Amino acid sequence: MIEPGSPASAAATSLRGDAPDGSAPRPARESPTLASIQAGIVAKQYQQALAELKPILASEPGNTDALYMSAVCRRYRGEFGEALALLEKLKALTPENGRAHQEEGHAYRDMGRPEAALAAYVRACRFNPALVASWRGQLQILANRGRGAEAAQVKSQLNYLRGLPQPLVSALDLIHQGKLLKAEDICRKFLRQVPHHVEAMRLLADIGARFGVLTDAEFLLESAHGIEPRNVRVHIDYIQILRKRQKFAAALDQARRLLETDPEHPQFQSICAIETMQTGDYETALALLDKVLERIPGDPVTLTSKGHAHKTRGEYDRSVAAYQAALESQPRHGEAWYALSNLKVYKFSDSELKAMRAQAASGELPHGDRVHLSFALGKAFEDRKDFAASFAHYAEGNRLKKALSSYDADQMTAELRAQRRVCTAEMLARGEQSGHPAPDPIFIVGLPRAGSTLLEQILSSHSQVDGTLELPNIPSLSQQLRRRGRGGPGGPSGKAPDYPDILATLSEKELGGFGRQYLDDTRIHRRGAPLFIDKMPNNFRHIGLIHLILPKAKIIDARRHPMACGFSGFKQLFAEGQEFTYDLADLGQYYRDYVELMDYWDEALPGKVLRVQHEEVVGDLEAQVRRILNHCGLDFEPACLEFHRTERAVRTPSSEQVRQPIFTSGLDYWRNYESWLGPLREALGGAVRARFHIAGASPPQNLAAPVPQPAEVSHE
Repeated sequence: MIEPGSPASAAATSLRGDAPDGSAPRPARESPTLASIQAGIVAKQYQQALAELKPILASEPGNTDALYMSAVCRRYRGEFGEALALLEKLKALTPENGRAHQEEGHAYRDMGRPEAALAAYVRACRFNPALVASWRGQLQILANRGRGAEAAQVKSQLNYLRGLPQPLVSALDLIHQGKLLKAEDICRKFLRQVPHHVEAMRLLADIGARFGVLTDAEFLLESAHGIEPRNVRVHIDYIQILRKRQKFAAALDQARRLLETDPEHPQFQSICAIETMQTGDYETALALLDKVLERIPGDPVTLTSKGHAHKTRGEYDRSVAAYQAALESQPRHGEAWYALSNLKVYKFSDSELKAMRAQAASGELPHGDRVHLSFALGKAFEDRKDFAASFAHYAEGNRLKKALSSYDADQMTAELRAQRRVCTAEMLARGEQSGHPAPDPIFIVGLPRAGSTLLEQILSSHSQVDGTLELPNIPSLSQQLRRRGRGGPGGPSGKAPDYPDILATLSEKELGGFGRQYLDDTRIHRRGAPLFIDKMPNNFRHIGLIHLILPKAKIIDARRHPMACGFSGFKQLFAEGQEFTYDLADLGQYYRDYVELMDYWDEALPGKVLRVQHEEVVGDLEAQVRRILNHCGLDFEPACLEFHRTERAVRTPSSEQVRQPIFTSGLDYWRNYESWLGPLREALGGAVRARFHIAGASPPQNLAAPVPQPAEVSHE
């Protein structure tokens, strides 16, 4: 049991409102005008409410609250066409707004269109499982149509919600509305009253995971699992948080224990397969996935997972076959279409392109599938040299992704500039005396798609270096310090120092301890070599922290021409954590901020960072390999030039490319899209453009003229 004042109770009350990208959250703004209008709607004053909402929407067409209230009023007045039109606008702005889909379900229900209502209610519950009205709506329609098995599943979810204390239902609702600070406050208050409530602990852990507070989330779930070891929701969440913390052996152990409770359960088999893959045992994972397919033949999600496993192992033909089988089973499964395109060297047939375009034209395609399909279509038209159509699809995919993002480019600029203000050369010098002296880590930093995977493959081909993953440990430590600073003793102004300011307050003991902790926590990824690689690209933000805790660590900056790097990031759909890539202007600003910060690290820590320009690696591989090895204190080994022959699992978008030799033909490939990259070019700023000799705006291309297409692969 967790008692007040215990470590678990402390974790429950310490989760801070940090945004998922590590930035401080912006406070939510309440509009008293909208609050009074809402009260009028409750009083059934629909005409008056619409009159008050009209000027708000005239001045703020994208005001989501006003759109939602207007749709509700229109529905109650029986103006269903107008209501649905307003909801389409709302869904375009916030595609995963559960309440918008629920209101759509209500409109179709009142119009006498139960099937359309059911589909809307299902979408609403997928995006927000706390919407009791949508579950009830589903149950009624399913029961009326005699679909007993589906109705039983819906009733089970309703019973779960009915069994929750009302504060936790509210917290669950707020979580899925993205109002995490309010949800956290409710959970913390509830846990003070009922400190051992397992579901409250699980919800608070979910909030922590969304904020990146993985340590506290793990502790809460471990405690909750100890209290109720047979609680399946808690057990699955516990496994997932262990995986996020890259504790793969522990996650696999828990997945096996879950499977032991019901060895034939397909979901448990699938979970165990995923965790088995994380430990590198692909044979066992694939066998488990085949068992799932015996129970659920043609399941597209399982077939796609098989494709991912084969891809990571370098089994290209088998990965293609698995993805294609998933699409034969479910042609609208966007992830499989994108997975084929993400092989980079796969070319879609004419019939596949026709099938993708047909799916894209469907008005019922879920948002996530539409995102995946947009990026896949971008690649398909790119291979056909139809760059206008290709860019249009890439832009649409990014627009859809940005609609779900709260990324603020100016806020990121301010945070990166804070590193320069805090991490002075004098302050950083403390690391030489106090940090852990181990020389083991080699950090490869930079922007995604700048060649970091290629550098990792080169280095991991050396007998003295282990390749690993994009390790989360440094970003997680920065989050830990951010939270501790905000909850710690006040500074001169009475406000506790935030990250990175808190770095200046760390004791000598703490600096060495954090370095030791990093080495201990990352040991699971090593295979016995004296050195290992951490290629989390965003670690360039935290080089000051790295130097303070691990002063002997080597750092390599993987850099690529900003237009090539920016466009390559724009056309890549990242799993998570790279929200600046969804907008060309955001990409340019981020690249500019990155260059400014790296210039500062060169000034504050002379010789600490080795800059490796991707174009120079492609131009003279051996010279750059020798330069990299010399920086790392390693003797030259010919295997580093034969990196494409190195057999190891590669889990990044470049996995197929780094298994081939280097070619130069793709370095300027971005120029095929130059006419549409103006926002990227302008946002780079004059200094970056001058450094890379980037000219001003180019005249539109004659897209009817043939454009040279690289026949060979250039590693990105």
